[in-house]
Amino acid sequence: MLLHEVVTGAARATPDAVALIDGDHTVTFAQLEGRIARSMTVLAACTEPGDRVAVIGANHRGWVDLYYAVPAVGCVLVFLNHRLAATEIEELIDRSGTSVIIGERSQLDRLDLAARPDLESMDWERWEQGLAVADPGPVRASDPGAVAWLLFTSGTTAAPKGAMLTHRNVLAAVAASTAARPVEPDDVYVFPFPLCHVAGYNLVHRHVNGRPVVLVDRFDPSGFCEAVQRHRVTSTSLAATMVASLLDHLEQHPDAVDALATLRSIAYGASPMSATLLRRTHELLGVDFAQGYGMTELAGNAVFLDADAHRRGLDGEPDLLRAAGRPAPGVEIALATDGEILVRAEQVMAGYWHDEEATRAALRDGWLHTGDIGRIDEHGLLHVVDRSKDIIITGGENVSSREVEDVLIAAAGVDRVAVVGVADPHWGEMVCAVVVARDPASFDEGAMIALARQRLAGFKIPKRVVLVEELPVNASGKVLKNELRSQVRGLLG
Repeated sequence: MLLHEVVTGAARATPDAVALIDGDHTVTFAQLEGRIARSMTVLAACTEPGDRVAVIGANHRGWVDLYYAVPAVGCVLVFLNHRLAATEIEELIDRSGTSVIIGERSQLDRLDLAARPDLESMDWERWEQGLAVADPGPVRASDPGAVAWLLFTSGTTAAPKGAMLTHRNVLAAVAASTAARPVEPDDVYVFPFPLCHVAGYNLVHRHVNGRPVVLVDRFDPSGFCEAVQRHRVTSTSLAATMVASLLDHLEQHPDAVDALATLRSIAYGASPMSATLLRRTHELLGVDFAQGYGMTELAGNAVFLDADAHRRGLDGEPDLLRAAGRPAPGVEIALATDGEILVRAEQVMAGYWHDEEATRAALRDGWLHTGDIGRIDEHGLLHVVDRSKDIIITGGENVSSREVEDVLIAAAGVDRVAVVGVADPHWGEMVCAVVVARDPASFDEGAMIALARQRLAGFKIPKRVVLVEELPVNASGKVLKNELRSQVRGLLG
């Protein structure tokens, strides 16, 4: 099966059902099928099979056209993160060998396109004009094993690498999500992440099940509440940072809670969600939760903690809330001798773009080596202990940054927290807590440290606490630890 056949199937089954809502634009499955067919004509006129076509900008219905149409003409869709600096974007364009770039005019204007005369560019206005006059074009792709999407990793522990995802990889990730997290027959899903992130596979997940996706161009609590109310949204995916911002907004604007009356479930997975945050959300909104553990190299999520486990966790089994969950059908999980999480599944990427060394390191003996450290408990649940690079070695002892973060987030006045290791001449590394406080003027660092002393071994207690206005995060809301370490070194001198 090829990616665009997801829409073809839905258009045959329910042609008049809504597939996509983008602002004031509503697109049915039949209309989306037509847009994809005309997109293939526009793309075929400026590409050859195997070419790379990049897309950049905030969420827009054109992204959805390209999700399906670029692979359908035998090309590779390159996802560009518009939050990067222009020089970083240009480097990814050059590394991928992109020949066509499509997207938001303001983003295209940031780039030095004159230095790339062979790179054809097209803004959304021109794209829509092309679709308006194009006839449906023929499908050029025929191999489910061909690379469909090229996504660059977030770079939380190293320079970004281009993960090559085939039609089969993406559809396997979608099948895993459908099996582990079934879509309700009346589901309406709002997508608040940037479509340049692998979380965009959730859009395909809904379309496989014939359900609509509501796009918002960026996440902000007020706009999110408005979209949920206007379109009677029932489900969404949010990062922990998004949930915290939403709760802050609702506490400041209590009337806005009513706007979320139709919301039944929140999925998360870009970063851990503390029990404190889950409980606050449940008490205010009464929603169910679902967690997914995955990564770009897995084309989405592969391990899931379902709503029932979350209910039990909130009702007195807190250990459940610290688990990532169980592998979806068709996914195998194993632990290496050092605790590294290994995954074997059809959704595992084909490899890294033009990086044989990194591919060999990541894909060994049929397993993806995730770089995450984990354990499997007596109930068969996977627990993600930490990123291997987020283990702090202080005085010869290993400290999990996540473990310390889970304690500190419960301290009074703490809105968000990240823990990193900072070089220290005595300890090798010292544990440093970087905190976003709700009210910096009244924040009580001593009380937070006292809580840590109650809950943690002495060597795990932060030796330094740094207050910041916000944590650096990537498009999915995951804290960029490399960037944070550099920031902290600068602040500490």
